Amino acid sequence: MTPSIFPLRIENLVYEVGERALLRGITAEIGATQRTVILGPNGAGKSLLLRLCHGLLAPTGGRVVWQGRKEGAAIRDQAMVFQRPVTLRRSVAANVAYALAIRGVSRGPRRLRVDEVLARTGLTAKARVSARVLSGGEQQRLALARAWASRPQVLFLDEPTANLDPAATRAVEEVILEIQASGTKIVMTTHDLGQARRLGEEILFLCDGRLVERKPADRFFAGPESPEAAAFIEGRLTW
Repeated sequence: MTPSIFPLRIENLVYEVGERALLRGITAEIGATQRTVILGPNGAGKSLLLRLCHGLLAPTGGRVVWQGRKEGAAIRDQAMVFQRPVTLRRSVAANVAYALAIRGVSRGPRRLRVDEVLARTGLTAKARVSARVLSGGEQQRLALARAWASRPQVLFLDEPTANLDPAATRAVEEVILEIQASGTKIVMTTHDLGQARRLGEEILFLCDGRLVERKPADRFFAGPESPEAAAFIEGRLTW
């Protein structure tokens, strides 16, 4: 069994561009189980924090530490899905198969995993269709299937339903819940309060590059302690 990469420790994390601080000394520890939602207004630093945790960017201060792993060594146990999914110019099934091939999964197990994740994301009927002709919601489910097939310990999701209609959003959220139920930790960003209420089990609330508040979701929505979080929930903090 692969050793757990959790907890994830974020230690005094800073990210600066020129003289501008986009993230300001964020410290938190994230465990392996609950769905963690990074919530906040546009420009709060949510997506940037996700990219730093996933190792796509290097911090200008502080560090990201995965339990028992040297820096960068946990990347194979992670996956990330972006707001705008990237699809290859090949079939839906081939998109998933390619992701497994570059991870070294042999042909037999690869075929079984492709069939499994397409079935569980509702894409079996689209297996031979070009990924480029899928709807936006279907492309996002394909991105989730491709990430899920690698059996990551953690899946980072950056505003995964930001451009989708309500029906497509619901379908994507159902897949996210299935992925978590299969044993993968979910860490996702959103500025959508309704989605945070539906999916969040713990909330990290960011504002202006700072971690302003962290609570279990039910306690956060019942009574935020910070004026910034209270204003955001009431619709008075939107930038």
